[in-house]
Amino acid sequence: MRAIELNGFGGPEVMEWTVTVDPEPGAGEVLIEVVAAGVNRADVMQRRGFYPPPPDASSVPGLECSGTIVELGPGVTDWKVGDRVCALLAGGGYAELAAVPTTQLLPVPEEMDLAAAAGLPEVAATVWSNLVMTAGMRSGQLVLIHGGGGGIGTHAIQVARRRGARVAVTAGSDAKLAKCAGLGAEILVNYRTQDFVTVLADAGGADIILDNMGAAYLERNVEALAPHGRLVVIGLQGGTTGSLNIGGLLRKWGSVHATNLRARPRAGEGSKAEVIAAVRTQLWPDVAAGEIFPVISAELPVTEAGRAHELLDAPETFGKVVLRVRD
Repeated sequence: MRAIELNGFGGPEVMEWTVTVDPEPGAGEVLIEVVAAGVNRADVMQRRGFYPPPPDASSVPGLECSGTIVELGPGVTDWKVGDRVCALLAGGGYAELAAVPTTQLLPVPEEMDLAAAAGLPEVAATVWSNLVMTAGMRSGQLVLIHGGGGGIGTHAIQVARRRGARVAVTAGSDAKLAKCAGLGAEILVNYRTQDFVTVLADAGGADIILDNMGAAYLERNVEALAPHGRLVVIGLQGGTTGSLNIGGLLRKWGSVHATNLRARPRAGEGSKAEVIAAVRTQLWPDVAAGEIFPVISAELPVTEAGRAHELLDAPETFGKVVLRVRD
């Protein structure tokens, strides 16, 4: 098969579309003929040498893909060859074939474009595991989503609104904020011209904050919490080391959580299997009904993976970027 391999670490030029060894499905796994792969910031970090795959994962970038099952591994009885699926991966998405545990598969609804479905598994698992399973989001709460115009942000807005929460978002342009409003966000903060702490204070504080910035926003996020609020850190775009006013957190009766999806084990408590099972039973009916849908900003051929990585930071990008592997 062909896949994107990293020729060292660095800029987009280290990614090469080249011939490599075909994966083989093990026990409890299937082999997917990949149609498309979602592009995530974790892929950029891996390319730069800052986010290596787990020891048992493929070295090929890509944490999610979509396609059709072409082979069943030993013991697989609940899926069949020809099924349209999308999958959460620990690596290996930027390739023509991917071997995936069945516990990390989701069925693609008949009405959904298969390539667009590649933009769902990672964001769905991230949002559900953090907003619902970790933070306990419930109806009537105010949820602040940083990076509302990104792949995770556009999905999180939909999930929060579907579950009856109120949504505040930050984004870097009024155009992106308008699109966030179209998805259901009601409190819109342009972080270039407004202070989200002040805006959230006027709204009574956020019950939950979903944060992709890390260190740069740590203290301000605590300030923006409502009493008993929960801050969930899922990204480090603003650095890894920050200072925290513990007194401020105590006064809020607040809590800070930090989670990682890729490093979760395959099975057991807190595993990828546990998250995907919850997504499939509790979220996927809304996806199948079209109530929650992938927001795709751009679709590029896999040979243009470098350009796809650059688009993650482009001002015009709203939602996910996906790589088309085959028609």
